[in-house]
Amino acid sequence: MTTAAQPIFSKGEDCKASWHDAGAGYNEADTHLEIMGKPVMERWETPYMHSLATVASSKGGRVLEIGFGMAIAATKVESFPIEEHWIIECNDGVFARLENWSKSQPHKIVPLKGLWENVVPTLPDNHFDGILYDTYPLSEDSWHTHQFDFIKGHAHRLLKPGGILTYCNLTSWGELLKTKYDNIEKMFEESQVPHLLQAGFKKEKISTTTMDIVPPSECKYYSFRKMITPTIVKE
Repeated sequence: MTTAAQPIFSKGEDCKASWHDAGAGYNEADTHLEIMGKPVMERWETPYMHSLATVASSKGGRVLEIGFGMAIAATKVESFPIEEHWIIECNDGVFARLENWSKSQPHKIVPLKGLWENVVPTLPDNHFDGILYDTYPLSEDSWHTHQFDFIKGHAHRLLKPGGILTYCNLTSWGELLKTKYDNIEKMFEESQVPHLLQAGFKKEKISTTTMDIVPPSECKYYSFRKMITPTIVKE
C-alpha cells in the first residue's frame, strides 16, 4: 500500500445524512460490503470478528451489537449460550438483511433501526452483559473518533457491573498503522486507552489480545498483519 493511495475520506466529507437509504452493496459472492463507495466490511475479517464476538458474549445474558454489516460477528454471538441479542443498524439494506437473518437464529433478537446516536439514548442503564461496537465512520471528522462518542457517552452506563465492552474501528486503526505506528499494542495504548479511562473504565480492567492475520493486498482500509481485540470490564 503506497502513501499515494486515495484516503478513505476526503477532507470535510460527510456521508451521515445519506447513509441510511444508500444502497447496501453486497457482492455476488458475499465477500464484500460497500456503501456509498466505502469499503464497509470484507469477509477476510472473519477470524477477527469472531474474536470480538467471543469477548462480547463471554458473560452470556444480554448482548448489544452496534453495526450488523455482513452478520459475521452476529452469527458467532448466536453460537454462544446468551439470552438476548440486541442489534442496532441504520442502513436500510443492511437492516433488511438483519431482519431476514434474525428469523433463523437460536436466541431472541431485538433489531433496532436507526443511527446509534438516536437509538442508544433510549436504552436503559445497567442492561447489557456484553457490548460489541463496530460501526463504520460516516464522516472525515469522526473517522478516528466516533467510537469514543459512544464509549464516553453510553458504554459504561449501559453495561451491568462486571459487563464487558469490546470494539474496533478498523478504518481508523488501519490508517494509524499505515501512517503513525508500527506496533499495534502501542497504537492502542496511546490512541485508545486515554479515552477509555475518560469514559470511567479502570486501567486494570482494560486488556487486549492480538492475532496474526494477512489482509488481502487489495484491501483499502487495513494492511497491517496483526489485529487487536480489546476486553474492557465495568467494575
